Amino acid sequence: MSRRPGRDVERILRDGTRIDQAVIAAFRRVILEHRRMGRPLVIWRDGRVVEVPADSVELPAVGGSRRSANHKRS
Repeated sequence: MSRRPGRDVERILRDGTRIDQAVIAAFRRVILEHRRMGRPLVIWRDGRVVEVPADSVELPAVGGSRRSANHKRS
């Protein structure tokens, strides 16, 4: 069986860029969905589970880095 460049799981895991992009994209979708539904996000903050308004969470840029996905501080 030959290896296809697009299916090289080991390379993808080693690099991590695609994984980071997928996590950021998923985070963005969750924020947008919660905003549309008017529901809070449930997050872990300071050792506790808390609800925060979805509008208070910064929307990460498409293709952005993890740094842009940080929560806004109130």
